[in-house]
Amino acid sequence: MINYVLKHVIRLLPQNAISRTAGKWGHSSFSRHIIKPYSAIYKINKDEVEKPLGEYPTFTAFFTRKLKEEARPISSGTDTLVSPVDGKVAQFGTITKGALIQAKGINYTVEQLLGCTSEISDRFEGGTFLTIYLSPRDYHRIHMPLPGKLTKATYLPGRLFPVNRIGVEHVQGLFTKNERLITYADTPAGEMALVKVGAFVVGSVRVPYGEHATNVKNGRAYSTELPYVPFKKGEEVGLFEFGSTVVLLFEKDHILLSDKIQPDAHLKYGEAIGTYR
Repeated sequence: MINYVLKHVIRLLPQNAISRTAGKWGHSSFSRHIIKPYSAIYKINKDEVEKPLGEYPTFTAFFTRKLKEEARPISSGTDTLVSPVDGKVAQFGTITKGALIQAKGINYTVEQLLGCTSEISDRFEGGTFLTIYLSPRDYHRIHMPLPGKLTKATYLPGRLFPVNRIGVEHVQGLFTKNERLITYADTPAGEMALVKVGAFVVGSVRVPYGEHATNVKNGRAYSTELPYVPFKKGEEVGLFEFGSTVVLLFEKDHILLSDKIQPDAHLKYGEAIGTYR
């Protein structure tokens, strides 16, 4: 009952405006005062953090923190698929008749998620999808799960419903309603789509390959070709300025996920999660 009420309250809130305000606050110098209590509440592993907490000038600077180089070794192996983020496995499986699973009894389509034509969505038919939820305590930079050359970026404006259990279980087609920034890549495992899903209080999603802003007032959808930018496995390809979700899509018969991939399993960026061919 409480979740049902919360869902309707959140629907009525000006989600994007609140999130933009939160983003501005996170960049203010005053926000640095909550870094230490936030770290204590969410039990952040300070031994992994690149710098001492007192050296971060703002909360956003801390939230988008880098880790010490030795904190996340990238699993070796020419055919090893690694986790692109720290986070919890929300859903995974085979894309069947263009559909992916959001939650029990709730599906959505590749076309809806990518905002694409059937020609593009058909490339992923019978392929593998993996959805990973990043909680407030997680490291929030996003990395390549395998080597590849970035080919296209697509931005789809939308709402900013929470992507926690309340949103996932109560908002039909949640990941197709929320704002998304999609990166396509040509990889040894065929085409990959890496979908960065915005969420409530996410100030922005940022990427290193150009000025692709999200959560912009009156923002418009766009799709742009990238100059075939090469990225190594484990190389950073984006970040969230608050917790959210990543969805990976792969073509058929190219990915074999490991037994590590189970509902609610917690992943760490760089660890092996399967193989590709």
